[in-house]
Amino acid sequence: MLLANVNIPGRPGAKNILIRGDIIQCISDCEYSGITFEFNNATAIPGLINSHDHLEFNLFPPLKNRIYDNYTEWGKDIHLHNKKEIDKALQVPLPLRIQWGIYKNLLNGFTTVINHGKRLRVKDDLINVIQQTQTIHSVGFDKYWKWKLNNPVKIGLPVNIHVGEGKDEQAHAEINKLIRANFLKRKMVGIHAVAMDPEQAAHFKALVWCPASNYYMLEKTASIDSLKSRSNILFGSDSTLTSPWNIWEHFRAAKSTKMLNNAELLESITTKPALIWGLNGYGKLERNYKADILIIRNPENIFSTNPDDILLVIKNGKIILFDISLRQELDNMNQELNQNNFSKIRIKSSEKYVCGNLNLLIIEIKKYYPEAELPISI
Repeated sequence: MLLANVNIPGRPGAKNILIRGDIIQCISDCEYSGITFEFNNATAIPGLINSHDHLEFNLFPPLKNRIYDNYTEWGKDIHLHNKKEIDKALQVPLPLRIQWGIYKNLLNGFTTVINHGKRLRVKDDLINVIQQTQTIHSVGFDKYWKWKLNNPVKIGLPVNIHVGEGKDEQAHAEINKLIRANFLKRKMVGIHAVAMDPEQAAHFKALVWCPASNYYMLEKTASIDSLKSRSNILFGSDSTLTSPWNIWEHFRAAKSTKMLNNAELLESITTKPALIWGLNGYGKLERNYKADILIIRNPENIFSTNPDDILLVIKNGKIILFDISLRQELDNMNQELNQNNFSKIRIKSSEKYVCGNLNLLIIEIKKYYPEAELPISI
């Protein structure tokens, strides 16, 4: 398969990308006589890596009743005042909620997501769901967090933990408590870090920035401009409990802070998470790397994209989402487009085909949760 005439950030002029099997074999002057996708005014970037989501919590509407000082206030408040909304979403069986969380990421151009929480049973490999970490929710909500952190059996795994999710002294002090308790000097990946200072950041292998979630709950986000020199910055969406389903809106929230430039922001969803999570062969458009590729219509800049601008998503050399404008090329490949392999959906005015039976998934979700507001139509 040849992806012809695409722009690649940081490389002058249009390029060709040749894929053989699940590997990128050539970039630039590639000779190929087989199936070719000829693009006009399109950009190719690596399949995106979401470093923080709760896959089973993406059927919830955003929930809050005020602005909070920290995550413990928020958690107690919504369980007290929003039980009705919570119960409605929880009526949907867990496997259906997990599958929708996976599709949320795919429809936004993510081919890999790091799930935070209990290990989920994921039936298929539509996208990469990374669960080979030690998940600790937080110091405030996990009764046995200190024991888990210092469990020698888990010493080879990165620790994935919410930390400093607040704007008060309690949130700041919680970070120091976690650092002092890390007796085994585990590699920690801190999520949110709103209350963190640069000295604290140096104790973490990486920090996952979730600005949309932070602004919704706290009206404040992490000082990434001062933290990025002391730790690696990754990017996370969090779930729809605290942020929009359209993750490109999260990127624009990040850009509005001017704390990362475009190149740094792109690195936070490609090369850096691939390094931190041990995803060898992912996160770059390079020869012999895995063919995880996202192609979007050329906007003014990458981060003005929306899900309806996505033209093609390839995971390990396999097409898993494409725009209707590419239907003819897919027909030429004898790509089966029947109901069992691809579903036709609409995002705003744009028609897409997505791998799997997404239509049936939505029908099943609506049986349990008729009020669920989903961003696509079938």
